[in-house]
Amino acid sequence: MTTPADFRAALYRKLDLRLLPYLFVLYVVAYLDRVNVSFAAPGLTRSLGFSSSVFGLGAGMFFAGYALCEVPSNLILRRVGARLWIARIMVTWGLTACGMALVHAAWSFHALRFLLGVAEAGFLPGIIYYLTLWYPAHRRARAVALFMAATPVAGIIGAPLSGLILNLDGALGLAGWQWMFVLEGLPALLLGFSVLRLLPDGPADAPWLTPADRAALAGDLADDLAAGSPNDLETGEARGLWPLLAGLARDRRVWLLTLGYFSLCVGMYGLVMWMPTLIGEILGPGAGPVHVGLLTAIPYLGGAVGMVLIGRHSDSTGERRWHTAGPLFVSAAGFVLSLWPGGAALAGPWWSLGCFTLATIGLWGMLGPFWTIPTGFLSGASAAAGVALINSVGNTGGFVGPTLVGCVRDLTGSYVLGFLFIAVVMALGGCSILWVTRRR
Repeated sequence: MTTPADFRAALYRKLDLRLLPYLFVLYVVAYLDRVNVSFAAPGLTRSLGFSSSVFGLGAGMFFAGYALCEVPSNLILRRVGARLWIARIMVTWGLTACGMALVHAAWSFHALRFLLGVAEAGFLPGIIYYLTLWYPAHRRARAVALFMAATPVAGIIGAPLSGLILNLDGALGLAGWQWMFVLEGLPALLLGFSVLRLLPDGPADAPWLTPADRAALAGDLADDLAAGSPNDLETGEARGLWPLLAGLARDRRVWLLTLGYFSLCVGMYGLVMWMPTLIGEILGPGAGPVHVGLLTAIPYLGGAVGMVLIGRHSDSTGERRWHTAGPLFVSAAGFVLSLWPGGAALAGPWWSLGCFTLATIGLWGMLGPFWTIPTGFLSGASAAAGVALINSVGNTGGFVGPTLVGCVRDLTGSYVLGFLFIAVVMALGGCSILWVTRRR
């Protein structure tokens, strides 16, 4: 005889198999189109004469467009449904990602990176909010971690793939970086149309759920909401965007979490946007793009393992505070240690790779537990807007990190001060997480 526990275990296995692999693939494609510019850096420098500052600003411009459009995009998703809006996001970002092949000067590089951010805005917070429609809080960190493991996996797959595509340099009169943007942008465009058929807006629209499944899931989510602290922002759900944002802006927890996420993004994109260039410089002029791509995949592999293990352990223990703040401190240590042997970031291939891997374990390891914190005290429209607000403002760190590293590199000829700044910001972010999650 099937017990209630067995029934629910089977139900959530069904959700895991039906939702997470597909969402995982969508995010692999999204993240690859976001960071593949890091592999194009040497080609852009050779072809168009970009300095480190020009490239760093272009890498960061994505996050300017992303931050501006994140909150309204997520609220539109909640109004029109996940299926339609995520399909729209993917099609427009696929077209823009392919359009990166048309870059011919600094202004077009910066403009297209900005437009790519506008096109992709709303995808990540939309999926985070979408998962709250399916998973109660005590199961959510694992689901979020499995979904967001797509980002390091995108690096594991994309690093050597980008290296291979770059070897097409000169084919049909196109540079290798142009081939990379086109061939890696097309999957987003094609997958966008599949979303219309394959992604249900919620449990009520999923044909593969039985009535008993829907009833059990609705009960779990209702119990989850009742067990939490009612959010006073929800009483104003129908008041519109600006009153809702004003209510969120008065919540100190939202801003402390935003600072924590900002620090994550400063570290994550300050590293990943420059990692192929760093590794290429460590290896010297004889290193080809495939060799660089294979070595770049190693830190991403560490990030994937850290994300899944930390997210799973956080769910099994119910502990969020140190599972979120601790990885930020670990990552900050990775940045500092990368400077230690010779006083410079380029200490040697294996030491540097080890430090970069330690940093990525912390960066990705905190993501699953982190997103359970705001969805633990926000729900409904407030959850959609709050997650988007934290993600959009926090992602300005993705502008600061790579831009700062590029400018520091041009001014000093070294990455040292840039990496030290990143480490300090990440330590402050860890402290903000400890503050917001302290016992009252």
